[in-house]
Amino acid sequence: MAAANVRDVAALAGVSVGTVSNVLNQSKRVAPETARRVHDAIDKLGFIRNDAARQLRVGQSRTVGIMVLDVSNPFFTDIARGAEDALSQHGRSLILGNSGEDSARELSYLDLFEEQRVSGLLITPVGNVLSRLERLRDRGSPVVLVDRHENARTFSSVSVDDQRGGQLAVEHLLDVGRTKLAFVGGPKAVLQVADRSRGARDAISERGARPIRMVELDTMRADAGRVGAEQLLALAPADRPDAVFAANDLIALGVLQALTHAGVRVPDDIAIIGYDDIYFAANAAIPITSIRQPAWEMGRTATELLMAEIADPGLRDYRHVVFQPELVVRASTVSPG
Repeated sequence: MAAANVRDVAALAGVSVGTVSNVLNQSKRVAPETARRVHDAIDKLGFIRNDAARQLRVGQSRTVGIMVLDVSNPFFTDIARGAEDALSQHGRSLILGNSGEDSARELSYLDLFEEQRVSGLLITPVGNVLSRLERLRDRGSPVVLVDRHENARTFSSVSVDDQRGGQLAVEHLLDVGRTKLAFVGGPKAVLQVADRSRGARDAISERGARPIRMVELDTMRADAGRVGAEQLLALAPADRPDAVFAANDLIALGVLQALTHAGVRVPDDIAIIGYDDIYFAANAAIPITSIRQPAWEMGRTATELLMAEIADPGLRDYRHVVFQPELVVRASTVSPG
């Protein structure tokens, strides 16, 4: 049996094809009783909308793309959830892409989003893709940067003051009496890592403290955190840090695992502070102090900026929303009692 089409739905509901189209597009111009008849006809016929064909006609879909650095990091899934919640209020859906901190994979996803003619894109870039994003925008798909600011300010953006976050982390460690600090971070090319380490060094300079030891990792995942901790454990005991500032909570969890496995007491011997304040940080065997970012709110805010540009294709009044980080103190830096 051939699949039902829009004309079949219109005939069964006793309305025009245009009315069925308005119902499918959630237009408020259709009377509730008429919309009910159309939906009843859709259910009876088992009609499935051919969105690909509609995209070819109108030149754009009702989907929005989002590309994150690492979908295994709950921080980014919370951003995606905030975006999805906001998009549902606009009758749009979300396509998720995970670059995995891989610039080649990022380019592949950008090709896919362009082929799908997404109505807009939310992205935390890995590589230098601004020219590609400009091309995507020129073809009718606005772009908003998430968890990333961009000095040229040619795109709207939503970010956190990561430099201030790095300062908060190190100030806290110094305030609880730590004197030999290490920063265990991901690739320096990741802007967030660079900003957090810069903030850490600023706090060290302002307090006149001992220079911070820098440990660079290949990724921002827990297994990399274990590698970083092993590097610190390989130092002579007198040279080991008494506190670690991890560039994110996944790294902090890896550091915690490696240290506890080696018999190092946290926080007595070495304190640990992370960044993002993901669910697992608060629920680790030793709850981890962290710098909180409002991930869900960042996703929602970025989506609202994107929807404003979708609604007004000529809009060039790019906005830059910067949230402030917050210190959340737990047992990994302050012993109970």
